[in-house]
Amino acid sequence: MAESFEPFQDEEMRSREQAKWPTGGEDRPVIIGIAGGSGSGKTTIAESVVTAVGVDTVSLIQHDAYYRDLPHLDFEERSRVNYDHPDSLETELLIEHIRSLRSGREIRRPVYDFTTHRRTKETVLVRPDPVVVIEGILVLSERELRRVMDLKIYVDADADLRLMRRMQRDIIERERTLDSVLAQYQETVRPMHLQFVEPSKRYADIIVPSGGYNLGAVGTITSMIRDVMSGARTNAT
Repeated sequence: MAESFEPFQDEEMRSREQAKWPTGGEDRPVIIGIAGGSGSGKTTIAESVVTAVGVDTVSLIQHDAYYRDLPHLDFEERSRVNYDHPDSLETELLIEHIRSLRSGREIRRPVYDFTTHRRTKETVLVRPDPVVVIEGILVLSERELRRVMDLKIYVDADADLRLMRRMQRDIIERERTLDSVLAQYQETVRPMHLQFVEPSKRYADIIVPSGGYNLGAVGTITSMIRDVMSGARTNAT
């Protein structure tokens, strides 16, 4: 059963989670999944962990980079696709990529253009760094994806805060109108959150309350990663 972040006041819990992670005897990346509703602050936490631990140590993969390309649909048809449903994502490719990283092989992550709803021809090189973080609203809803993770985190936040953040992001960064953002929220975001995202919380090892503003959570996750990396280096010598 998942525990809430206070953060880890219970050192026994911290040790229990870290015991599942690879050590120097198992030379592969630590895979961390960070999920949560749209606008919950999971991206903020993921990026904060990368910054704190080091960009040369942590690779960050966004699940929404794996939206399926739909070239057979025109823009209006693509705009009506339910992008909050698991079927909209090519998760099987992400799983294949994570398995490659676990085996020490580099991958080429796709790049998705949210203004056109199309996957671009560009790709991003991702190395099998000591830590790989997978971030997205649905990363804990897929059983096979959960199976390749060492630690599963769910970032929780109130619905009104999530909506406010999503509006700000979509209007400013993705050039959407207020009406389109609200319509999408009512038609797909909220129903899919209740059907897929919120229920996936039960698969989390750790639940982070207060969204991306929980600095204690970032500090504790970062400390866990550093402890495991330090132990791996010690075992390797």
